[in-house]
Amino acid sequence: MGRKEFDLNDYIEIAEGVFWVGFADMNAGFHCNPYLIVDDNEAVLIDSGSRNDFSTVMLKVMRTGTNPKIIKRLIYQHYDPDLCGNIPHMEAIIDNKDLKLISHRNNNFFINYYSTGSPKECIEEMGLFYEFSSGRRLEFVLTPYCHAPGSFVTYDTKTKVLFSSDIFGSYDSYWELFTQINEECLHCLSTTDCSVTGRKCHMVGVLDFHRHIMPSVKALHYALGLIEKMDISLIAPQHGSVFYTADSKRAVIERLKSLTCIGIDHYLEGRDV
Repeated sequence: MGRKEFDLNDYIEIAEGVFWVGFADMNAGFHCNPYLIVDDNEAVLIDSGSRNDFSTVMLKVMRTGTNPKIIKRLIYQHYDPDLCGNIPHMEAIIDNKDLKLISHRNNNFFINYYSTGSPKECIEEMGLFYEFSSGRRLEFVLTPYCHAPGSFVTYDTKTKVLFSSDIFGSYDSYWELFTQINEECLHCLSTTDCSVTGRKCHMVGVLDFHRHIMPSVKALHYALGLIEKMDISLIAPQHGSVFYTADSKRAVIERLKSLTCIGIDHYLEGRDV
């Protein structure tokens, strides 16, 4: 994937029936990644995106051949506007009386401020899973305070893709859909340009993002402890790049586990300990 050329103006299938339908702005420095899962005549959209990105996201959804009316669920892994801002537009074009929004009850309290039109389902009351008509199963794993109290990640048991929300996100002055992080990055101490690619180091963007977005080491380490035990084919974060190799997944988890000063501690200390 790292060497393959992709048309970022189109949807990209990252796993069987799993599509990246995000907006690629190479000058943004910060990217949001909505994902569409299509299973027979049923679809789910994860973290559908901001108000400004709606037209791009929906156009890519339809280019996959998906009729918006078959989208049965919108999943929101926390309540920030970069995920939820286009909910009213999504509801209007999906126009499906069976449409429901899935999130944690702590998130649904805030999601109601975006829209009260669609019923809200709480993952806790669903047994922490959603099942397609075919039996395909999405499992929800609670990752509290990474970064919101009701944060969670979503695992597709068919493709083993983990939709990791803000975990593994990054700030990117040079963005690619598929990360260039590999085993060599595990012990690299560069804080500027990558010695291999000559571009801004992606790992630095990942570490900076978590220092500023995650509230505590304990919350981040708790989530990483759950994730590293899972059988994962791809890590698909809501920000930044997709991690698709075993080396990239291992390297980013180990480097994030090494952070000892994030959130309020990072702010007060002004540096890593």
